[in-house]
Amino acid sequence: MEEPTIPPITCPVLIGRANHLATLRQLVENARRGEARLALIGGEAGIGKSRLVSEVKAYAAAQGFLLLQGHCFPTDLTYPYAPLLDLVRSLVASRTEVTLAATLEDLARDIYPLLPELALDQPGPLLHLEPEQEKRRLFAVLATFFLHLSTQSPVLLLIEDAHWSDDTSLDFLHYLTRLATSHSLLLVVTYRHDDMRPELRSWLAQLDRERLAQEIRLEPLSRGDLDTMLSTIFEQQHTSFDMRRFLHGELLHTLYELTEGNPFFVEETLSALIAGGDIFYTHGYWNRKPLGEAHIPRSIQDAVQRRTEQLSEEARQVLTLAAVAGRQFDFALLQLLTKFDEQQLLLIMKQLVSAQLVVEVSTEQFAFRHALTRRAIYTQLLARERSILHRTIAETMEQLPTTTLDAHLEDLAYHFYRARDWQKSLDYAQRAGEKALRFYAHRAAIDYFTWALDAFAHLSQTPAPANYRARGQAYETLGEFDQAQHDYTRALEVAREIHDLTAEWQSAIDLGFLWAERDYTQAEAWFRQALVLAQSLNDPALHARSLNRIGNWHLNVEQPNEALRYHHEALAVFRELHDESGITETLDLLGMANYLGGDLIQGTVYYQQAIALFSKSGNRQGFTSSLATLALRGPTFQTDAMVTAASLSEARHDAEQALSIAREIGHRSSEAYALFQLALCLGSQGEYGQALATGEQSLHIAEEIEHLQWQTAARTVLGGIYSGMLAFSEARDYFAQALSLAREIGSLFWIRLATGYLASAAIALNDTAQAERVLQAALSPGNPMPTMAQHMLRCAQVELALAQAQPVRALEIIDQSSASSAPAPEGLRILKLRGEALAALQRLAEAEFVFNAALEIAQTQGARPAQWRICLALGNLYQAQERKLEAEEMFTMARTLIDELAATVPHELLRDTFQSKASALLPGTRPLSQARSAKQTPGGLTEREREVAILIAQGNSNQMIADALVVTKRTVETHIGNIMFKLGYSSRTQIAVWAVEIGLVSKAETKSST
Repeated sequence: MEEPTIPPITCPVLIGRANHLATLRQLVENARRGEARLALIGGEAGIGKSRLVSEVKAYAAAQGFLLLQGHCFPTDLTYPYAPLLDLVRSLVASRTEVTLAATLEDLARDIYPLLPELALDQPGPLLHLEPEQEKRRLFAVLATFFLHLSTQSPVLLLIEDAHWSDDTSLDFLHYLTRLATSHSLLLVVTYRHDDMRPELRSWLAQLDRERLAQEIRLEPLSRGDLDTMLSTIFEQQHTSFDMRRFLHGELLHTLYELTEGNPFFVEETLSALIAGGDIFYTHGYWNRKPLGEAHIPRSIQDAVQRRTEQLSEEARQVLTLAAVAGRQFDFALLQLLTKFDEQQLLLIMKQLVSAQLVVEVSTEQFAFRHALTRRAIYTQLLARERSILHRTIAETMEQLPTTTLDAHLEDLAYHFYRARDWQKSLDYAQRAGEKALRFYAHRAAIDYFTWALDAFAHLSQTPAPANYRARGQAYETLGEFDQAQHDYTRALEVAREIHDLTAEWQSAIDLGFLWAERDYTQAEAWFRQALVLAQSLNDPALHARSLNRIGNWHLNVEQPNEALRYHHEALAVFRELHDESGITETLDLLGMANYLGGDLIQGTVYYQQAIALFSKSGNRQGFTSSLATLALRGPTFQTDAMVTAASLSEARHDAEQALSIAREIGHRSSEAYALFQLALCLGSQGEYGQALATGEQSLHIAEEIEHLQWQTAARTVLGGIYSGMLAFSEARDYFAQALSLAREIGSLFWIRLATGYLASAAIALNDTAQAERVLQAALSPGNPMPTMAQHMLRCAQVELALAQAQPVRALEIIDQSSASSAPAPEGLRILKLRGEALAALQRLAEAEFVFNAALEIAQTQGARPAQWRICLALGNLYQAQERKLEAEEMFTMARTLIDELAATVPHELLRDTFQSKASALLPGTRPLSQARSAKQTPGGLTEREREVAILIAQGNSNQMIADALVVTKRTVETHIGNIMFKLGYSSRTQIAVWAVEIGLVSKAETKSST
């Protein structure tokens, strides 16, 4: 296999900076209209100031601005007007216009002493003015020059690195800003906020007081921004699961910890890792060496070397000890190590702070300014030196009071491991790992457990199964399937070697849980194996836990009665044992069994009990899972065919709280789960923009951790949101993808649920043939239990019968479903469908009663998308009875709701399509003109595909399109593939040309799309 071309390691400016770029572009537009402003761009070195400036320059140049750019250098602090003279020199070097040449010659004469090389002839005798008078004269000359240029064309004046600017230049920029307020001139000044002299700080404060400047403070990239940056850098490489794991797992964590989101550091570090072989391509995928072996970029090593050369010998000694101690280090520990008295050490620390190597965190702690600074110093030591210093630090820390040792477990584990003291490394690393798990620091736990396992190997001892299991749990929580499977399998092997049946049972349960994410056949095999082991052990608690796992498996293959039987049997055992943890787990599973089995009322009772017990025990992972599932008690478009137990606002609150906790504990699977439950609530409320963004986040995480079940769920939710916006083609695509994944994991519940959704979307698109085909494959013969998924299928059956003008058949299906679910009120969606069938049969009084009952539920529970459809149905009913006032009232309510919902749709094309489609159903609404209709359906593209085509024609990259549409880049690539297939094209350029030719976008809006 050919090795891929190494990608250019460059951070696209839009990542994490889109809002700042938009602000600067707006300032450019304002300046073009004669509204001058000073823009300040501040941030630490390497944060992306110059990259942002280059984007602004390109944008301003395209708007016809004259670009003037000057730079400041360290030597300029005592050189008056240095950046301004640099700016004028660069203008002279590039001058082309005769008028500009003449203006420059006039300027050269007026400032002759400053730039004698520009004057053709030496001017006459110079006036000898007082220094302050000469300064005012030069200010006036320079200001007149720049303002005169702005009368001929807009001017962008850039000064970079103002932290090195002389005071006179700063004064002039303040002077010019005040004069230029009504001119077509934009000043942009960059500076390092961590390298400010008092004079610069005073200048900034003065601008702030006079409100002359708009400041943009650049912060480091977030972990999410860095994730996007890595995806963009490697976007032309392989996009397999291995690649996504490489990008989003350990590499993301490593780079973020090392660079703290500084784009320059990311670029430099990534380049150094690739060049040094720390990141390499082998066996068809990218991989990397452990962080401890990573190379530090030469540019960063050189910068640190220059700063350390200015330090005293004592300061270098302290700095070396600090680098070995870690990113953060205690003042008291340094005192113990160096034997310096407090005053001596304080003076040394001031040296390190002044050299910008170290910052003060608190009165007791200091830290390196950047992790890479510390690494650069650390890697300059010989391996033996490092080992000796680590041992010295660890043994010194052990002398601390025993009451504080627990607070230093992590440091002790680290230092003894680096000192190669394997016994102490083992002791402290195991304790540190257990502590990290308690505090949900899963990535740290992996490091500690890895050190412990390494220590076992060096001590020629065999780890217990629990040692492998602990690390496997951390990997599983982070969504790293392969690593978790390896550790759980190794735990199983060790358990069998030492004949520990209990540990073997635990490993089988762990592997069953792990496989439940992606393959229910594998999961069942492991859970059955665990049940057999529990029975042989004659352990009631293990037997009950095994019963729960088998019960949950039955639920996912659409056998809720079997699931309930297993869970009730387990609950009885746990209650007899007074096992509160087991009781809590079983109540949670009974809640799920009742929910998916079709009973939201009883399920909610179980969930509320489980949540109270999870909260009491402090089990936050169980708490967030139960709370997220509790969101199903509201009338979402997944549960609205059932009798619900809460309003959508209550359900949404549950999901939001669950999401917050999942993020706090760093549980990626729980975060993806809570996100799609929240998206479900938002979409059911008609908050379409938020719902789409939330659903896409869920899908992104599920894909990243390769959780096929949550990928299935996220796609069904996204399809439901698009259905709500009447974008049925997009919805059908998502539902078809969900059905394919559901079949892959073997979950009959998800197969049936996705099938019901897909059939409904096909019916909305008038494709009754597809609806019949998919329903036939999924429906069970006879009269099955009305589970959540069966409700979805039955609703689709009713919709199909109505679409085929078979209202009697539709009513029969509804009555059969209602009869199979015990006497109880009907859900919102069932009521609406019953009303439609009754209306089609001209049983108008019954239909009116049913529609009004449905409307009351929709209004009470906040289901706005259902409300407007019911109002429309009632309006049509009243109109057929010539009850004009009541009909108009319903149509007005529907129209108001449609307008409210349209305002939440995030994209213009989707919004217009939704509003036009929905409004066309109302009486008195004119259909689309032929021209507009043709424009909206060219080439057979869906609304979203046309939107993608427009963005391609406007010159946007795949990542930029993904950002604009709030979708993943993978989704954009799918849309582009669909567009090419439908239009018969093979390139983005052809799509762009097509979009212009048919009038989707004007030629003036296009940019190169090759």
